[in-house]
Amino acid sequence: MIPKNIKSWLDSGTPWIWLNAGAVSVSILMVLGLLTLIAVRGLGHFWPASIAEFEYMDAEGTNTLIIGELVDHENVPRSRIAETDIRIPEDMDFIDRYLIKTGNRDHLGMDFRWVVGNGMMDIRYPDELMAVERRAWGNLYAYLVAVKQNGQDDPADNSSVWDKFQQAIAETAVVHDAIEHIEKDLIGEINFSMERLRLQAKQLGDSGAQALLAEQQNQLQQQYDSHTEELSRLYAGLGRYSITARISDGSEIELPLSQVVRAYRPNAMSLFAKVSFYLKKLWEFVSDEPREANTEGGIFPAIFGTVMMVIIMSIMVTPFGVIAAVYLREYAKQGTLVRIIRIAVNNLAGVPSVVYGVFGLGFFVYFIGGNIDELLFAESLPSPTFGTPGLLWAALTLAILTVPVVIVSTEEGLSRVPRSIREGSLALGATKAETLMRTVLPMTASAMMTGMILAIARAAGEVAPLMLVGVVKLAPSLPLDANFPYLHLERKFMHLGFHIYDVGFQSPNVEAARPLVFATALLLVLIIIFLNLAAIHIRNKLREKYRASEQH
Repeated sequence: MIPKNIKSWLDSGTPWIWLNAGAVSVSILMVLGLLTLIAVRGLGHFWPASIAEFEYMDAEGTNTLIIGELVDHENVPRSRIAETDIRIPEDMDFIDRYLIKTGNRDHLGMDFRWVVGNGMMDIRYPDELMAVERRAWGNLYAYLVAVKQNGQDDPADNSSVWDKFQQAIAETAVVHDAIEHIEKDLIGEINFSMERLRLQAKQLGDSGAQALLAEQQNQLQQQYDSHTEELSRLYAGLGRYSITARISDGSEIELPLSQVVRAYRPNAMSLFAKVSFYLKKLWEFVSDEPREANTEGGIFPAIFGTVMMVIIMSIMVTPFGVIAAVYLREYAKQGTLVRIIRIAVNNLAGVPSVVYGVFGLGFFVYFIGGNIDELLFAESLPSPTFGTPGLLWAALTLAILTVPVVIVSTEEGLSRVPRSIREGSLALGATKAETLMRTVLPMTASAMMTGMILAIARAAGEVAPLMLVGVVKLAPSLPLDANFPYLHLERKFMHLGFHIYDVGFQSPNVEAARPLVFATALLLVLIIIFLNLAAIHIRNKLREKYRASEQH
């Protein structure tokens, strides 16, 4: 028998309230813990870690010099350490081992290696050790021996050699930026214009128009030749500087500065210098383009593609969802058919997203896009314009995926509008359409925004359907540029969700890519939060506006 006081306490519902509050608190703590883990693992990657140098003794007693960053540490059972790697004392059941980022993949064959703590001897952190970020092959860890200019050595015993090295990097970066500007912007614009003229010439049959287009093409060709001559001059100057560096195996290598992004000595950096370096790396991460198979550089194209797709999707999904909800609630005769439609709409929200991707590929890309190409872009065929995955089809596919959420939210908002308001408007002489447009829909605006918030939250994180209808590993250009019509909906784009998948599971260098997976995931969460907060702010403004109008 349960005591009466306990039974009455249970019947009062108080324990269930506390149970619910505890479950919510645990959920919040788990989410905060997950975000903290992602933030620490992701943001810590950009801090300039110290570079260690130590002797490592293997099982045969051979000492090897290792240079690199201490990335991770774990305490593992003795059984997980191969006896051929190192001699382990008999009384040790658990062994410390460390993950070292050794870099120099083009010379050592690997970026990372595990070493056992027992074999590490004479660990030191020389100020002269440098880390060189390269455009290919990852980081280089070495001692600077000499800086070469046009083949002339500047020996490292000169106290100013490091400053000359930094100056040479800065000069080379200016040349590299100029080359990138000419190749991507100037020549890219000329190629775009020449392609449009070629298609116009193919479309027009008038000889006079053909001659005019040919003259324009000649002018563009002259500009192209001028830029290529400038590129040749810049490429010749790009190879002016190089360095000689000594790596861990004692060999000296020569590295052209055209392959160098930056070089720094973390062991000699002050706290202020490290903070400054950290902020620069963070800015590079959100503003630059990726390099080295997406494991280095930034992710700006993925950020831009994600935000652009979500905005276009929101513009498309809201009108369709609102119109469907208005018809079902205000105009359709309530009966069996409408109930079946509502059940179907609710079931659509549970369909796997990859099914929407297959539908978008077949209907939007092949059917609609293929017909658009035949009607409007016949001169471009057989090369498709809209008959291929792109930004427009990705946004439409996600709009179809999220439209049930908007329909349900809008219908709930319409159902909350009192019948007396509709009747009062009709009694004053307004038509049903005027009542709907001027009275009912404005009062439902907050519910519409709620549906759009939920749609944004789901669409921004979807990956599976986008892999079929427009997302790529690396987009050659952004969907928005200075070429008419400026917004190119037919182009493929990058997406943060797919970038996480690609870097985390398709990267040839998993250990190097792991921190970027955490950093990109954190950034995707922050973008979703920002988009949702913006929509919530608009919803609250609308709610206050129409609440005030109701009081008047």
